[in-house]
Amino acid sequence: MIERVIIKNYRVFKELDFRPNESMNIIVGDNEAGKSTLMEAISMAIGGRLHGRPLAEELNPYWFNIDSVEAYFKARQDNKETVPPSILIEVYLSKTDDPQTLRGKVNSQAVDCPGFTIEISPDSEYSFEFEEYMKNDPPPILPTEYYKVTWRGFHDKPLYRRPKDFEVLYLDSKTSQPSRQIDIYSRQLLKELVDNKESATISVQYRKQRHQLTSEILDTVNQKMKKHDGALSSTLSLQLDQSSLSSWDKVVVPHIEQLPFGYVGQGQQVLIKTALALTAEDSNTRFVFVEEPENHLSHTSLLHSLDRIEQLAEGRQVFITTHSSYVLNRMGIDNLHLLHRGTMARFRELTDDTVAYFKKQSGYDTLRMVLARHLVIVEGPSDEMIFKRAYFDQTGRTTDQDQIDVIAQGTRNRRGLELCAALDRKVAALRDTDNQTPKYWEEKARQWLEPGKRELFVGDPNFGETLEPQVANTNIQAGSDYEARLRRIVKCTEGKSLEEFMTDDKTGWAWRVASAAESDKIKYPTYITKAIDFVTRTMWI
Repeated sequence: MIERVIIKNYRVFKELDFRPNESMNIIVGDNEAGKSTLMEAISMAIGGRLHGRPLAEELNPYWFNIDSVEAYFKARQDNKETVPPSILIEVYLSKTDDPQTLRGKVNSQAVDCPGFTIEISPDSEYSFEFEEYMKNDPPPILPTEYYKVTWRGFHDKPLYRRPKDFEVLYLDSKTSQPSRQIDIYSRQLLKELVDNKESATISVQYRKQRHQLTSEILDTVNQKMKKHDGALSSTLSLQLDQSSLSSWDKVVVPHIEQLPFGYVGQGQQVLIKTALALTAEDSNTRFVFVEEPENHLSHTSLLHSLDRIEQLAEGRQVFITTHSSYVLNRMGIDNLHLLHRGTMARFRELTDDTVAYFKKQSGYDTLRMVLARHLVIVEGPSDEMIFKRAYFDQTGRTTDQDQIDVIAQGTRNRRGLELCAALDRKVAALRDTDNQTPKYWEEKARQWLEPGKRELFVGDPNFGETLEPQVANTNIQAGSDYEARLRRIVKCTEGKSLEEFMTDDKTGWAWRVASAAESDKIKYPTYITKAIDFVTRTMWI
């Protein structure tokens, strides 16, 4: 079992310390948050390869965390002492699981356990060339030609191939190409259904047909080539390959309903890959990685696929990335890891009452808080509608255009603040006064607030306890024109108090303000306009 993963300076991860659950791990994050990169890094550390190729052959400057690279070049420009960025990926395994062949203390934490290490650092043999490159006003790109890749176990011995006891099964629904499981299944079928005598007969006939094709079709081409081989000392001709590399079992392609696998619908491909993974599973398979199982699947097909994945999970450690609230609820919100721009928060590490709160939600709001590009938390539907209209009136753009997700969370906005603090993400939270001062509510949420990153905006106690009196009194104070305009927009009964009417009408008045003509602008309470200023000021920082 993987107990811990440490990643430094690999792509989006400047520094990550990830502690997965023993069995099921659901990883949720926005695009570019690092979900696939995390699974890629773990696979690299265990298998020593990427895309089927040795890491040294795949290494390129864009593997390095951009912030670390920029800081390094900036330090050199300022003539400050600095060292080139290095990449470190460590996978810590359980002390109690067999085998223990990789056990040792050669890791960044000096922990005695089995594990894998990938280290990508400047090669001392090229130190002179590296310095010469850096002296000549280079572009801000690391010369990875002068780097080396070291792959070893915690026992401090180099590794050259993945140990056979640590098989990784990777299911990626995003690709439409035949997977390794398809190839394995095809070979297994041939091995089980075709005996040696039949295989020999097929091989002879296949070679005979290829030779016949060469004689009949390529003979004309070869005759033409004879006219152009004067410059060669030997005769040049074209022949179909008859070596073992092109034997008949190498060119057998699986078909589904008479169609090659690559031409079958992608939803069907996802189901087939998952099913074949079960068929082809190895007893040494320790880890199962599943990328976005919801892709290309209907609800019913997704249910079927998740059933299969749960079968795979028995006795194994599973990592699933998803954007689906259904997958989250089905596989267990307790198993959730939240990833935001390279920062990981474990759902179980939140306070018990916050965990209990989110468990009662559908899972959708939890996902929204993690996946939102920019986030605002309000109390109710009226607050949401008014904030969106106020944002448009103040900026000339909608919240959707600026990728701002406004989430109504009731009076429990401190739950959202706690989650955002765990993710180290920016958020603006708005709430009613409820007969208290802003300082009272700020003190309640103090441990999760950070100026310029997570701020709480509370109404003026002199203007009322809730949104309705806040808006009504703001416009009354602004003058008779604004009061009359607000009365007209919300359709306030003549002779009735504006505040009372809006309080009684609840979301009705808010909807009428939100859907009023662009020229019908009202005055908004200061705490709302300040929240908008905060959002626009911090949006792109």
